[in-house]
Amino acid sequence: MKIAILGGGGAMGGIFGGYLARAGNDVTLIDVSKAAVTAINDNGLTIEERDGSQPVIKVPASDNPASVGPVDLIINFVKCYHTDAAVRAAAPMIARDTAVLSLQNGWGNAPRIASIVGEDRVLVGLTYHGGTLLAPGRVKHPGSGMTYIGELTGKPTERLGRVIETFRAAQIETTQSDRILDEVWKKLALNACTLPVAGLLHLMSHELVAFDGTKLLMAAILKEVVAVANAQGIALDYDERWAAITGLLEKAIGGKASMLQDVEAKRQTEIEVINGAIVDAGKRTGVATPVNETMVWMIQAKQAHYLQVKAQ
Repeated sequence: MKIAILGGGGAMGGIFGGYLARAGNDVTLIDVSKAAVTAINDNGLTIEERDGSQPVIKVPASDNPASVGPVDLIINFVKCYHTDAAVRAAAPMIARDTAVLSLQNGWGNAPRIASIVGEDRVLVGLTYHGGTLLAPGRVKHPGSGMTYIGELTGKPTERLGRVIETFRAAQIETTQSDRILDEVWKKLALNACTLPVAGLLHLMSHELVAFDGTKLLMAAILKEVVAVANAQGIALDYDERWAAITGLLEKAIGGKASMLQDVEAKRQTEIEVINGAIVDAGKRTGVATPVNETMVWMIQAKQAHYLQVKAQ
């Protein structure tokens, strides 16, 4: 399969792109970072695995989608605030049968993509793999997990089956979901609980379950997420999510949340489409979300401060 990875120079884009390329697919990593593109083309993509191995995968990278030509599948890993620009720039890679799969964090990326390429092209998914960008062309892969993919309609299709088969052949454990929005909200619950807490307190993933204070805070966030989801008819169970979230964190030794990576790099975060999405949905459904709103305010304040300092 011919595949382009938007955000391919980042942690998750690199992991998925590397695995898919190693399995024999025609993969190109697309990224606006010239440093990432140069490092990957010159030295290959290095993935530091949890078992200590460090495979170097030869996969081309480019900052020019027009040079790639039409592809079968575009996988979007860019930050939410870059979605519109990245998908519009990808236009030269989109042919009649090209599918665009969002594996991004947060809520609302699929409608943004659909507004540009058409709803019929869009696949939606999420993944529980963890990744950290160590340097241009070098990523850490501290944790593996299930990837879920589905059509927006919920109906199985031939193209969905091909994508899932391709992922599985690349050793990316993947499940087809007929209720993909439920799965997206399960991942959203994980992100809402963990990302702002890690970003504010500068804790590694496994440290989030090491202290009573962080566990109580995450539990309070999760209660609001479940209430908001249930008010919209989305099947989310508190006990199941809490067990899943804490279980993942306990295993994520050395993992670093994406929002903490953004804070450390003094980048804009995705708080608006994570906890901000919970707050917005709460307003629409009449569910109070004071803890999630506090997380939004605190991250926005922290972000505004370091962006202001950075600009000086």
